[in-house]
Amino acid sequence: MSSSESPAPRRRLSREDRLRQLLDVAWQLVREEGTEALTLGHLAERAGVTKPVVYDHFVTRAGLLAALYEDFDGRQNQVLADALEASSPTLEDRAWVIASSYVDCVLLQGREIPGVIAALSSSPELESLKRKYEALFLDKCRDVMAPFAPGGSVSQAGLRAMLGAAEALSHAAASGELSREEAQQELLATILAMVNRGAHSAR
Repeated sequence: MSSSESPAPRRRLSREDRLRQLLDVAWQLVREEGTEALTLGHLAERAGVTKPVVYDHFVTRAGLLAALYEDFDGRQNQVLADALEASSPTLEDRAWVIASSYVDCVLLQGREIPGVIAALSSSPELESLKRKYEALFLDKCRDVMAPFAPGGSVSQAGLRAMLGAAEALSHAAASGELSREEAQQELLATILAMVNRGAHSAR
């Protein structure tokens, strides 16, 4: 190799760009080697940076897992917000947007997100973070669906059941057990049933 072909000096990335690079490499690492292989040292090696750079961004493995979940959640929220903005103000359209966006976001992240979610559940702090983001998502779904429900509200139990179905169906589609369309249609049916029941009065 001649000197003219030697690598160019490494350009210093801004903190924001470096974070984006590290998250992208971390997702790739999880995709190829599984969540168990995700350590700060291994990420530094794969990203071609020193360990202190990775530790500066995430501090701990739990911090890295939290950052991955926040990254996924942020993308999911943006996709949902954009799709809702473009949809017609009907129950069918809004429910379809929620169902299709949820499944598509998980499929876009492939098989990595179930592993990250499972790892999050192993720590009380990370589980708390996951529940915080779930609550924000459910609040958004409640606001979107409530105007179409009998009595103008949907129950927390119904929303929780919808989220459980969304996670299970999306992960089944990501693993190839169901097709994308099967997962979306089943989730759509779940959402419509939840909304049409409205908020049950306590028995």
